[in-house]
Amino acid sequence: MLNDTTLLLDLDGVSVVRVERLTDGTRRVHLATADETATACPSCGAFATKVRGSAVTRPRDLPYGENGLEFHWYKRRWWCAEPACPRGSFTEQVPQIPAGARITARLRDWAGRRVRDAGSTVIQAARDLHLSWPTVMDAFRDQAREVTEAPLPEVEVLGIDETRRGRPRWEQDLETGKWHLVRDRWHTGFVDALGTGGLLGQVEGRTVPDVLSWLVAAPLEWRKTIKYVAIDMSTTYRAAVRLALPRATVVVDHFHVVQLANKMLSTVRRRTTAEIRGRRGRADDPEWKARRRLLRNREDLTGEQFAAMWNTLLDEGDIGQRLLTAWIAKENLRSLLALARTAADRHRIGHARWKFLTWCADSDLPEVRQLAVTVDRWWTEIEAFIRTGHSNAKSEGINRVIKLVARNAFGFRNADNQRLRTRCVTTRRARGHLRTAQL
Repeated sequence: MLNDTTLLLDLDGVSVVRVERLTDGTRRVHLATADETATACPSCGAFATKVRGSAVTRPRDLPYGENGLEFHWYKRRWWCAEPACPRGSFTEQVPQIPAGARITARLRDWAGRRVRDAGSTVIQAARDLHLSWPTVMDAFRDQAREVTEAPLPEVEVLGIDETRRGRPRWEQDLETGKWHLVRDRWHTGFVDALGTGGLLGQVEGRTVPDVLSWLVAAPLEWRKTIKYVAIDMSTTYRAAVRLALPRATVVVDHFHVVQLANKMLSTVRRRTTAEIRGRRGRADDPEWKARRRLLRNREDLTGEQFAAMWNTLLDEGDIGQRLLTAWIAKENLRSLLALARTAADRHRIGHARWKFLTWCADSDLPEVRQLAVTVDRWWTEIEAFIRTGHSNAKSEGINRVIKLVARNAFGFRNADNQRLRTRCVTTRRARGHLRTAQL
């Protein structure tokens, strides 16, 4: 064993008597109490003068270097000087090492902050710090109170979006052979879509009552500061916003509109192939080969690429004509959206909208007609995006982080734990901005 007196603990309330290095490289630190207030009774506060005995505890602390570190704290047990005190006797304790604690307060705080701020899983933090899962989880809950109990930041643009919790569960009917959806769980998140507030909260479910439960629980003065709400094309969210935030303007950005058009085009391709060919698409089918070019923007295709796609589909007859009809509807919609963002002439925008709706109405494809109906019903919200430029891009980015947290944890059984972990991880930047502003 070697003496090593160069170890600095920076642990208030105790002093290093000596340090031993064991044969396996572990440092054994012998501690003594250095805080005078440690002789005060925890119950009545009276300072003790009579020693009852001695005790040795082995609290665990943060790792030090590559080798292990263990404490041996030699402390005394005192008789309480107050006769009426029910405690009678007590052992010395300091704020970093309370009586009966097996780990130091800074180790517990570090374990909680590692999960809260560093995005580590609970099991990984427990393994690295040589703690149990319940200990790290309790420490994380304590650190998470700083996030959950903080007041909501002022929000001008609120983003609302959903994320699927786990995988949907299907069961097959033994009599009919059909599969039925048994369980499909979702979380609805509320995001500061313009500022740095991050994820403001989550609720389980995506129905109107689910969304209203969170919005109504928020302070009325806070809700009055919300001017816009960015959502995808969800009638559920729009109905909830109109009830809880009647003064706010609902905004739907172009991403979801074009995404809807691309989904329509893919649906037409799959249905047409199944109806005419009587099977699913194959790699040697012309419409299958052109599927990626059909989803690309017209300006992103070279002349050769466009000519090859167009001429090949025209030669395919009915299948190609249906796909080109749907593709033209998608491009007319994109032209309408692009013109609405750049042109101030409302007559030109109205003409482009009429052109898109007329083309869809004259089509005999139900998917194309449904696209026109959907765009027409949501045109007020689409115009709000054209006028303001607000989108729910931050909601989509936070959804990606939410899925990454669930993937790293190999899923969550407890929905409350998942929402708590997600809230802490997605508000790290907001807490960093708050600390910078306070400094």
